Amino acid sequence: MRGTSVLSWILIICLSQVAVRSQYYSDTLPYHPRPPKVTNLHFFMHEHTGVTAVVLTQANITSNNSSVPFATLVAVNDPLRTGPEPDSEVIGNVQGISLLAGSNASSTQYIEFGFNTGKFNGSSLSVFSRGEQGLAVVGGRGRFMMATGTALFNPILINATNVIMEFNFTVVHY
Repeated sequence: MRGTSVLSWILIICLSQVAVRSQYYSDTLPYHPRPPKVTNLHFFMHEHTGVTAVVLTQANITSNNSSVPFATLVAVNDPLRTGPEPDSEVIGNVQGISLLAGSNASSTQYIEFGFNTGKFNGSSLSVFSRGEQGLAVVGGRGRFMMATGTALFNPILINATNVIMEFNFTVVHY
């Protein structure tokens, strides 16, 4: 009986030490950041209305006679190409959503520019911004971890079925 009692006390003491020493975090280590890199990217987005950009939902407003109706949610999956020509090399794609919420066809966008060739294969840049002339880069994956920066765009072609946009990114990443 005495041996069982001693063994029980040893077990209780060991278990209490485990509970005291276990933590949900690790010890704090010093942070040694890598030097930041600045990368400039230039490419073109090719959009085909109804094929690579699809209206998901739209508000039922009868007085809205704009070509781009107010309160429209659009999903995009557009190819990224090296040039404005339809047969230029595909280097990735743009995926995301755009909410047309302004009376002047302005939009709020969450889009990700993914690259699947070359030096940045498997990397992507995330943009979450109002659709003004400059978009805010808010993050990235792969070679663009912790990215920040801006994306300037210039419409090359806009018609009823096609949109071609030129993008110039300046990205700070590690």
